[in-house]
Amino acid sequence: MRLMPPLSQPLPPNLNQIIQKFQHISEPKRRYEYLLWFSKRLPPFPNDWQIPEHKVPGCISQVYVTATLEEGKVTFHGDSDSQLTKGLMGLLVEGLSGLTPSEIAQLKPDFIQLTGLDVSLTPSRSNGFYNIFLTMQQKALLCHIEPI
Repeated sequence: MRLMPPLSQPLPPNLNQIIQKFQHISEPKRRYEYLLWFSKRLPPFPNDWQIPEHKVPGCISQVYVTATLEEGKVTFHGDSDSQLTKGLMGLLVEGLSGLTPSEIAQLKPDFIQLTGLDVSLTPSRSNGFYNIFLTMQQKALLCHIEPI
């Protein structure tokens, strides 16, 4: 078992629960299966939401994300044409939805290391994860500045 690096900040409850489940899976194949499970849990993403303003920049796959603010909490929706990237999106949607924009802004993407996925993701998938995460942070802050 490899040692997990310390986190830069405490994790929100939903994200912490997801990471704890990943930490109980020792086989890389099972981690991928769990990641793909998140892709199946994403609600349908309407075709008319697949517009340039919702596209995640810097991803090889077609990745889209939206954010709305309701009662001070952000709700994300997302989709991808790649199952692994869609799984990463699902993980982030479940882990970050329900937080305030400031809670999302304070998070650092280093929590991916705690899942054990970072060692088996290709460089382009790791880059995709960070691009999705940063886009979600930006959209959360925009919700806060310009509520819809």
